[in-house]
Parts: sequence; structure tokens; C-alpha cells
Amino acid sequence: MREYTLMPGRGCERRPGRHCSFAKWTRPGGRRNFSLARLVEARLQAIPLQQPLYNRPTICRNRLALVRAREVRRAQSTAIQTERHVMNLWTEPQLRSIDKMLNPKSIAVVGASPKGGYGGRLFNAVLKAKDRVNVYPVNPNYPEIMGVKCYPSVSELPEAPDLVSIVVPYDKVLDVLQESHRKGAGSAIVISAGFAERGVESRLELQQRVGAFARESGMRMAGPNCLGLANVKNDIWPTASSRTLGGLTGPIGLVCQSGATAFGPFLIRAVDSGIGLSYIISTGNETDLEFADFARYLIDDPDTRVIAGFVEGFKDVRKVIAVAEMAAERGKPIVLIKIGRSESGARAARSHTAALTGADALYDAVFEQYGIIRVQDYDDLLETSHLLAHQRKPKRRGIAVVSHSGGISSLTADMCGLAGLDLPPLSDKARDGINAVVKEFGWAANPADVTGFSRSEQFPQIMQHMIDEPDVGTLVVASAGAGNQVDQVIELRDRSDKNVAFFWTASRGDKGPLAKLKSADIPIFYTPAKLAGGLKSLLDYHDWRDRRLAGEKAQVAPPTPEQMHMIERLGALGRPGLSESESKQVLAAWGIAGTREVVAQSAEAAVDAAQRLGYPVALKVDSPDIAHKTEAGVVRLGLGDADAVRKAYDEITANAVTHAPNAAVAGVLVQEMVAGAAEVIVGISYDAQLGPMLLFGSGGIMVEVFNDVAHRHCPITRAQAHEMIAEVKGAKLLRGFRGRPAADVDTLADTLVRVSHLAVHLQGKLAELDINPLMVLPTGVKAADALMVLRSDGGS
Repeated sequence: MREYTLMPGRGCERRPGRHCSFAKWTRPGGRRNFSLARLVEARLQAIPLQQPLYNRPTICRNRLALVRAREVRRAQSTAIQTERHVMNLWTEPQLRSIDKMLNPKSIAVVGASPKGGYGGRLFNAVLKAKDRVNVYPVNPNYPEIMGVKCYPSVSELPEAPDLVSIVVPYDKVLDVLQESHRKGAGSAIVISAGFAERGVESRLELQQRVGAFARESGMRMAGPNCLGLANVKNDIWPTASSRTLGGLTGPIGLVCQSGATAFGPFLIRAVDSGIGLSYIISTGNETDLEFADFARYLIDDPDTRVIAGFVEGFKDVRKVIAVAEMAAERGKPIVLIKIGRSESGARAARSHTAALTGADALYDAVFEQYGIIRVQDYDDLLETSHLLAHQRKPKRRGIAVVSHSGGISSLTADMCGLAGLDLPPLSDKARDGINAVVKEFGWAANPADVTGFSRSEQFPQIMQHMIDEPDVGTLVVASAGAGNQVDQVIELRDRSDKNVAFFWTASRGDKGPLAKLKSADIPIFYTPAKLAGGLKSLLDYHDWRDRRLAGEKAQVAPPTPEQMHMIERLGALGRPGLSESESKQVLAAWGIAGTREVVAQSAEAAVDAAQRLGYPVALKVDSPDIAHKTEAGVVRLGLGDADAVRKAYDEITANAVTHAPNAAVAGVLVQEMVAGAAEVIVGISYDAQLGPMLLFGSGGIMVEVFNDVAHRHCPITRAQAHEMIAEVKGAKLLRGFRGRPAADVDTLADTLVRVSHLAVHLQGKLAELDINPLMVLPTGVKAADALMVLRSDGGS
């Protein structure tokens, strides 16, 4: 293969005196060889002048084979390391430490006090379990507390405690943890506050040291700035909360970053509503263990069927996704309140636990993608969790509603309809059966108004007619529990293979029928809107899980040698912004087609390129420093002849100098115009908490004015790509409109998958990718414009 040498700032040696547009590829004072084929390839790929991505010497064939083999081994090694990293998100020692924390046989309370306060409340709470747990107060100021021998230090305890509960000044916490580890303690909870939530750098550093010690020592820790936890099912309450209400054993595990929320409104409402819990866990600032770690433990807990959470932010979204996927496999729903929907809520979260809340719309997308049920408030969380814990998978999506009141049944039906639930009409057989009972009173329909017959001995017949309907999977009784109604509902639930729920319309303080419903674990709702939301969550969760178990998992193959080389080039680029042609080179390495185009260095070269491409053409200044080309006036479209190309070339190069005098300009892109295509937008954004997020939206003004977009976390499957396309309203145009042919939706879906793989392969290096527009043709797609920005921190 014949080679040519390029010298810095000089012409090509083969043609002296003529400036070569690739001369700047060489380093200052350096020399580099390129094959003619490589130069032609570079020209066709429109590689710019400044720091090109393919800046490497030609390699002989045997060396090239060795390099490729080395790149393949490196890719395989990366894949193995990634798999091992995912496997090591949770280790057996970590889970054993959490088990000792949640199921302790011995508890030390460091900072115990007879004077009340956090130390006094915590010690008093754990002392109630002294018949089952060895309780050790630790405080050098007291010989005994509440009749229990007090120890001056953890090291002097008669045994290594399973759990050390710490209530000491913030600057003493690390010393206590170190001493506890030397003693052989199994776990710790740190009630003490005054760490990162104070917004002081030194406190943040101390918190980081505390967390690092917990991880490195293996003595795992909840907190700091938490209120502790409660093993409700075994009545062990190592918490500094003033509320320790027992007797609420049930299948819901509650994990909250906010301790006051966990032991305040959640606990109070759970008691009032008769909703049982297995654990209450306050995680605080989460410098070590976080929501996902405790959720992972609860997945294995046989007494927990639903994981409920109150979350301000996530430290590691990989753990959240992994635990969601594991929960789906086990059939344990995760129900969350994620605060930070508003800017004021996000500010409050940051000031509370120094947590980053992330972009709310992206969280919605991630939760939906991985089957996490997001709710709005305390009652939503508890009532929906209770429904999921006590209701089987519905046999049908249809809902039937029966009430003693036409107004109540109609409002319930309205709320169900607004939630997208189906109330199928009753069959003639069901209507005839109900009418035979109510005769000329009430309304035999769905919803049904059966007036006073809801209190009669014939009410079970009415309910049976409705629940036996083939399209009905859940019966809702909207009433006040008069007469024997509650017993009749419980009996129906026990003998039916369909679901039964209750919308309670009387006083929440009722001590008779309502208490009986609670004891029977009948799901109860107190407003029709929350009833509808809960039922929708139940149905949607099981639909999602069925798809998830039946479908493929998102998997990303190791990068190809070409992709590995591109990743290396991006790492060595030395600047965050890429030009359009550079961005398209990256896309091409992942199999994403771009338009035919050539980089021109003069007006005449642009004319020559246009003639080869065929008119009409578009001209664009190609620069990594001019991101918004239209606003800068450096784009011309639909140029139909040579004169138009010359004029456009002069105009846009002049505009580039005016708009950005110091911009690095690689040249002018001469690009084919794509006709007969539907325009869409595809992009990647990097969220500090969630990682790479894929965006798909309709083209033109729809995406900007109506925010007509769908989001997914990367990577995605082909089925998820089709779901994204279906979610976007403007994507209806892809199916053909007013004589336009249908677009190639399958190739579009493949492109979305490839873009998601690109984001994963770049491993956090990518800050932003914008393909706008992506032209979707009757066959195939073409990226007409692309902008890529790398993270300035290099993805660290």
C-alpha cells in the first residue's frame, strides 16, 4: 500500500506547493504517514481539520491483526468486569450485616440516657424487647440506666453486639464506629446529625469518611441523621422516634430517607388504617447503606410482599434498577414516593439530606421502564401497597362497581374512567339477575345502584352476578358497611378467585364494620380517586411484569474493535464539543447511518461536491464551537444550482466569523437533501443520578412546543423502542398521512436501540447527543444533523 507523508503546515510531499487540507492532522513538529485509501476514506467521511478522531498511522496488515485482537480482548475484559461489578452490587457479608441490623439478638445504645432525648427514647424503645434481645446501654456517665447495667464503652461489653445504635456528637461518631468494629459488632445505625445536611464542606468530608469506614470494615451502617428502624414483625424498635406503636405486623416493608416521615405520618396512618408492616427503616443521609440496599434485603424476606419507599434522591441508580429487576422476578412490587417534583421540593430535599433529586420527568420514565409504581402521598403509598400485598393478579382488567347510591357509584365510575380503567357493561344475564332482586328500585348496570338492597340478605346475589361477568376481574363495593354487608363482602372475597376492594363512604373512625374490614385485610380506599389510582397501579404492574418476564432483557454486546477505537479517540480528543461531521463518524461506528456529505474548503470545492452528490443540497459550517447553526446563520438548505452554492458558501462562512470569531472551523459540509421522509428527534442526555437517558420525539415544532417526547434509561430493548415510538403523538405521521408512504418504523426502533448501546459503551463520557432531525424514510433512516458533547470531567 503506497503511503504519503504530511508535514505540519505544509503541502503534501507528492504535490509540493499545494496545501493539503489534512496537514493539520500532524502534531506540531511531527510527521505522520497515511495511505491514499485512508485519505480518500477520510475525505468521504468528512473528517474535519482540528484534532480528528481517526488520527492514527497506517499499520501493516499483520500488526493491524494484532491490534484488533488486543482490542477484542480488551472489550471482552470490559464486559467481564462489568458483569462482575453488577454481581458485586451486593455481597453476602453486606447482606449478613443488614440482617444483623434488622434482626438483632443484641443491641448496644451508645449515648443512652435516663433523661429522655434521642438517647433516652432509643434506649427505652429497645428495652421493651429485653426478653428477646440483649440490651446494653453505653455511657461513661452512668453506672446503670432504668435498672440496666451501663457500660463506659463498647469495648467493655460482655459480647460483640449485632447492632450498635449511636447517639453521640457528630465528631465522636467515627471513633465509636471504629471501637465497635474492633469489638466485632455486626452493624450500626447513626442517629447523630450534623453531617452533610449542614451544607459545610468539613461536615461532608467527615460524612464521607464515616461511610468509607463502614464499607471498608464490613460493619454496615444506616444514617447518619436517621431515626433508626423497627422490626415490626418481631416487635423490636431500635428507633429514637417518640412513636413506637406495635402490633402492626404485615407484609409491607417501608424504607424512608426521612425518619420523621417514617415514624410520623406513615406509622400513624398505617395504625389508623389497619395496614400491617414488616419493617420500618430510616436511612437518613445514606452515606453507606441506601434505599436500594435495604430493598435488596427485603426481596429475600419471606414476610415482605411489597416494598414501599419514601425517597428524596438516589446515590446509585444501577442499584435501583437491579433491585427493581430482581423484585420483578420475585413478584414483589416496589411502590415509591419520590419527592422533588417541584423546584421548591427539590431544594427542600437538598437541604434535608444533601440529596440530589434529579429531573422529575426522567424519574417517571425510569420508574415506568422498570416497573416501579410512583404515587403521590402518604395515603396513596399505604393504600396502594396494601392492595398489591393482598390482591392476586386480576384475571381481567374490567372493574365492576356496586353501591347503595347512584351518586357515589357514578363518581366512582368517573374516577375509574379518568384513570383509564374499563367498566364493561353487564350482560343481559347479569342485568336480569340483579333486576330480579331490586325489581323497580335501583339501576342494574355497571356501575350499579342497588339502593337499600345493599343492606339486604340478597346483596351477595347481586355481587355474585357482577363478579361472575367474564370481563370483570375486580369488584368494588362503594358503601358504608351497613347491616351484614361487611361479612358478605369478606365471604365473597374468601370464596372467589377474583379480587374485591372496598370504597368506604362512612366515618374513618368507625369501630365496627370498618374495623372488621381492616382485620380481614380487605383493601380499603377512602376516596374514589385513590381507589382508581390504586386499581390502575395493580393492573399496570401485572401487565408490565407479564411483558417483562415474557420479553427479552436489555443486553449490550461488548464494543467492536471499531467502536473501541472510537472510544479511545474520544477519550483523547481534548475538548468537549464535536462538530457535526465528527458526531456522525461516532454514530457510524454504531451502525447509525448519516446523510451523504462532503467537507469543502472553498466555494468551488463545494460546487464540485454538490454536482457529485446531486442537487438540491444543503450547506453548513462544520465546527465544534457552533452548536446552534441555524441561529448563527451558517445553514442554507435546498440549494439548486452552482451559483446558489457559491453564494451560500460565502454567506455562511462570513456569518461564522461574525457569530464566533474564534471558532475552529473544519470546513463547510455539502450535504444531500433528503426528501420523502418523516422527521423525528433522537437524543441522549446524561443525568447525574440516573445516568444516560434516551429521548425520542416528533420532529419540527411539536417537540419544542408540546414537549412531545418519550424517555427511557439506557440500554433499551427493541420492544421498548417500539413502546417509545407509540408514546409520541406526532409519531402517528410515521404510519403514513394524506398520501405519504409509511415510514420504516422497524429500522427506527433498531436505531433507538443502537443509540442506547452507544451511550452505554461510552460509560458516562457522553454528556449530550442530539440527532435532529433523524429522517425516517420508507426504507431506512438517515441522520441529517447531529451534535455530540462529551462530559468535561471525562465521565469520572
